[in-house]
Amino acid sequence: MVALGQEIKARRKQLKLRQDEVADLADVSTSFVRFVEHDKEGVRFDKFQEVLKVLGLEVSLKVRS
Repeated sequence: MVALGQEIKARRKQLKLRQDEVADLADVSTSFVRFVEHDKEGVRFDKFQEVLKVLGLEVSLKVRS
């Protein structure tokens, strides 16, 4: 299974955006974007959602079977 951070980084690269550009657009720090891409624990969900929004991504939940 591919880590969430790897998927986010791949999408950023697909859009040809640098980490600092995503940070500016999402109104977060560049280090926050780096933390997200490296699957660091303890990131704020509201800021995480802003990064996803900039990248045209969303998170969904499903019940395990």
